[in-house]
Amino acid sequence: MIFRNCAGGVVFYANQVFIFKNEKNEWVLPKGIIRNKDLSRDVALCRVKIEAGIDAEILSTAGGTSYEFYSVTRKQPVCNQITWYIMHAKTKTYEINKELGFKDGGFYTIDKALEMITYSQDKSLVNLSYKKYKDMMKKESAQAAQAAV
Repeated sequence: MIFRNCAGGVVFYANQVFIFKNEKNEWVLPKGIIRNKDLSRDVALCRVKIEAGIDAEILSTAGGTSYEFYSVTRKQPVCNQITWYIMHAKTKTYEINKELGFKDGGFYTIDKALEMITYSQDKSLVNLSYKKYKDMMKKESAQAAQAAV
């Protein structure tokens, strides 16, 4: 079995999360393989930019997921282990990279995204990340209000 370390982003803008449809018609989150000595956070930010055209900043770690599949081209099983980051998009602007096989996507309300996302572990990840994101935004808002006083 091939083990691959990957990194990705759960990208929020206001009360919406970014998801897109891949070449297999699965609704997923942006992610990519960590190569050489790249840092997982750099890979996550880079994949969000390359796959979705989104400028985002990392707010926190979101946790990890893993899944296995059989690679027809490599003729052996592969296990992807993904480190996820909670991100905030600087604007709601995005551009789906169709050259990489992505078909559709955008920012969707959390409820709508949870209906659309293909894999249950991604649904759980988005749900938990959104709760953490909201808490961080409340604290940031309260700190800004206090600083203005």
